[in-house]
Amino acid sequence: MVAAVPACTASGEAPHTDPPATVSDEGYADVVERLSPSVVTLQTNDGLGSGVVLRQNVVVTNAHVVGKAADLTVVYADGNQSAATVLASDTVTDLAVVRTERGNLPVPTFRSELPRPGEPALAIGSPLGFQNSVTAGVISGLHRDIPGSAARSQSLVDLVQTDAPISPGNSGGGLLDADGYVIGINEAYLPPSTGAVSLGFAIPSATVLDVAEQLLTAGTAVHPYLGVSLRQLTPAIRDQLGLHVDHGVVVTAVDKNGPAAAAGVRPGDVITDFDGTPVRTVEDLQTALRKKKPGDSAKLVVVRNGERRDLTVRVGSR
Repeated sequence: MVAAVPACTASGEAPHTDPPATVSDEGYADVVERLSPSVVTLQTNDGLGSGVVLRQNVVVTNAHVVGKAADLTVVYADGNQSAATVLASDTVTDLAVVRTERGNLPVPTFRSELPRPGEPALAIGSPLGFQNSVTAGVISGLHRDIPGSAARSQSLVDLVQTDAPISPGNSGGGLLDADGYVIGINEAYLPPSTGAVSLGFAIPSATVLDVAEQLLTAGTAVHPYLGVSLRQLTPAIRDQLGLHVDHGVVVTAVDKNGPAAAAGVRPGDVITDFDGTPVRTVEDLQTALRKKKPGDSAKLVVVRNGERRDLTVRVGSR
């Protein structure tokens, strides 16, 4: 298992999604100068993190940045600060929305489509309290899952990977493209102790916009749900249980009132495919499930007592 570290120690205008005029003739310095007022520092009793303006008086950040705090302090790029109130959080995606006392904040453009690997990337936030610090790199990959993360946090799947350095305090800050579009909210990094060099991850803007709108509208976010507890299928487990499968995840428990139970899934089953997608890790299943909506039907392939079984599950909600 690789331990990912969250990158923190501790009503107004809605976000734009239409591309603004290209600014490819501007240097990074011009982009940073233009976008810095849209990135803030968030201070709680337990530490600090970063946030990005979503509406003129609303900031989006990570749920682990605000923690259990109801109120916090926002420090702006001009050095001023104000109080703020946490409106709602979602631990599944690790996102939260915060209302600021200060209004008329500049709303950046959120890029709803995914970037391409190799595109330039800029991370803006407050690493270790150094406000509005900027690091540069590229988009390293898409749909990344941090190995072993699903057992600890479902937020660490289907992420954008970047080599723009991310440090403690960057959590909740913006990952930008070269034109200043927000392409993600910085989420976590792999520490040097794992042997990693500049491996950072961000929640894609499309996910941010969807979840934030749900949080602002309903105070909560709805997520697809199967109702199973899962364990990675390792060679040792395969040999111990006498399983004759080369890939999959083991079902260790089933919510008796959940969708999987209704579909006929039992503890001890090995899920090998979900809706046509091979399942080799718990993260594979989490990523595939995120693409479904509550109420959708999905084909589930399980192996039980050496026999393949094709089941149909109606995805629930959580």
